[in-house]
Amino acid sequence: MKKNIILLFMSLLIINSCGSSKKTRVQKKSTQYLLEKSYKKYKGVPYRYGGTTSMGFDCSGFVKRVYSEAFHKNLPRTTKAMMKTGKKINKKHLKIGDLVFFHPTRKYYHVGIYMGNNQFIHASTSKGVMKSSLDNVYWKKKYITARRILNN
Repeated sequence: MKKNIILLFMSLLIINSCGSSKKTRVQKKSTQYLLEKSYKKYKGVPYRYGGTTSMGFDCSGFVKRVYSEAFHKNLPRTTKAMMKTGKKINKKHLKIGDLVFFHPTRKYYHVGIYMGNNQFIHASTSKGVMKSSLDNVYWKKKYITARRILNN
């Protein structure tokens, strides 16, 4: 009887430990999946200053909408306020879902969502919602910081 209880306990430990590692992999995939889904939904939506809908987005309006729909997280409305949210992250430690920030002009800041493989999604003034590379010469020069909102 005692042997059976020990075997049952050991089996439960093994099952629980396997389940938790699988859950972690699924959570990481789901973040990427939800972001890709949002990107496909809004790809090409034009830029509109102050825009927060599929009729037109500005950069922070797009990020706020994606986070709200995909992760049920309410972010501040402006890029500057978003820069104060979450945890500061070194560029070397970016994870899918982190916010990436740029300072393209003296007056304006820009925000996007990191997608992995040095790619980020954002609402650009020239092409609307699109994917860009952090390695692009323009974005590389304008990059300033990143923030982690999600616990991934």
